[in-house]
Amino acid sequence: MSVDTTYAPAMLLEEFTGASPDGLDAAYARLVGALWSPGTAQDQTLWDGGTLTERAPSAIPELIRALDGLDDARAGRLLILLGLIAEAGQTEAVRAGLDRYLALADGAGPELGQALAYLLAHFPHDRDRVLGVAGRLGLDSGDRSRLDRCLTLMDERRTGLGRVWPAPEIWRLTDEERAFDQAWIGALSQEQAEVNWRNDSRTVWGYMGLKAYWSIRRGPVVDVPGPQAPPESDATGADPRLGLFARHLSALVCPSCRGPLDNSGAAVRCPACAVAYPASRGILDLTRAVRDDADEATADLLKSLAEMPSMGLYYEALLRPEFLRVAGGNWGGAVTLADEDAYIARSVRPVDGPVLDLGAGAGRWTSVVAATVGSDRLLALDLGLPMLNVLRRRVPDVPAVRASALDIPLADASMGAVVCWNALQAFPDEAATAIAEVGRVLRPGGTFTLMTFVWDEDPVCRHFQAAHYFPSRPAGMLLFEREELDRWLADAGMVVLESSGPESFAFITARRVS
Repeated sequence: MSVDTTYAPAMLLEEFTGASPDGLDAAYARLVGALWSPGTAQDQTLWDGGTLTERAPSAIPELIRALDGLDDARAGRLLILLGLIAEAGQTEAVRAGLDRYLALADGAGPELGQALAYLLAHFPHDRDRVLGVAGRLGLDSGDRSRLDRCLTLMDERRTGLGRVWPAPEIWRLTDEERAFDQAWIGALSQEQAEVNWRNDSRTVWGYMGLKAYWSIRRGPVVDVPGPQAPPESDATGADPRLGLFARHLSALVCPSCRGPLDNSGAAVRCPACAVAYPASRGILDLTRAVRDDADEATADLLKSLAEMPSMGLYYEALLRPEFLRVAGGNWGGAVTLADEDAYIARSVRPVDGPVLDLGAGAGRWTSVVAATVGSDRLLALDLGLPMLNVLRRRVPDVPAVRASALDIPLADASMGAVVCWNALQAFPDEAATAIAEVGRVLRPGGTFTLMTFVWDEDPVCRHFQAAHYFPSRPAGMLLFEREELDRWLADAGMVVLESSGPESFAFITARRVS
């Protein structure tokens, strides 16, 4: 965003406070751009909170004074800007307006309450005063737990580290999970713990900021529920280990040598490597090759599956809808389950050959692909056993392979179509590699249908998106630009047939050219 530096912040502030409703967003963008620019997350263990211009510190008192007498739409935007400035290093200067912020709680509507909660979450040393007005902000239980976490200082026990997203309240741990947390948290140095705590705080600020920014501009957040749990099923089929894979064995290859696999005996084997791969309950684990005791490896796989009956359901029901909000901007419910289903049904157009559901997860959309092309043509692939365990309950007629999307264990030009739904962003640093692999395994004319997310064009939204930190991704959330997705598809030998999506969603269908 380019801002004319000849305009002083006071002039831009005056323009903003007097702007018409139609011009409010543009005036706000100019004011924000004159004082602040987004943070970055790439290649950092501690995500930064943005960059302030040299004029920002002196503008803080003017922003605080301007809150008096403004309507909620303008006051809420200024509160969010003050929160951004606090994150960028001016917390104490912004904190000087605490009395004014607390006074706004009286009579605040729900949208202004969201903006107040986001700003007040930066002042842990004023915890008691902030919590004293929290009941007047119209917050739900998740909002309250996020606010409480941000107002908490890290104690010696480092309680709750890594368990904050999407809301601390959802993390109701078992004794085993508490013991696991105590082990890894206890092994951290003080410096490492502080970095993780700070990143957790930024994650919560990012969620609260996105929600507040949506609400103050566009109204209440719409609840879009996640998928229903699949029916109970043992998901074994006639042969609990090998039967489902017979129709796809000609396409599957050994991950190590790329040679053909054989299931003429009691296990799936690679004759060239002289190894076997464990299989049970319709899941073939190509991440683990064994030379001696295939039965023992299969028993280990069975034990692992028995120990994780609900983790995939937990992701689908609670975490996925929240991820669609922070990554896709789905606060207004622009994308529903029915929308996703319809896109898949009308876009997957396979040529001859099997169909691959890549990054199939817990199988909710595998079932839609199966209804579109037939279960007998479909093969599901994911690296996560908890997800595949649920997938097999949901679609017991579809075999599942545990393997990496970055090195798909399939022969060249063996698939009639590939679907990758809400998964590409799970490996953002290697997304081009994953797309290249799709191009390799697709037959000419076959379609590649995907849904993923791109960076929001609004710098404030982009900043809040990037603030989300996950333990497996120290650099924070990494999404895509539409142009780079188009380029990677072209490099993989595909032509884009359709590209669309509201907010920050990217729905794309491409075809493999000859």
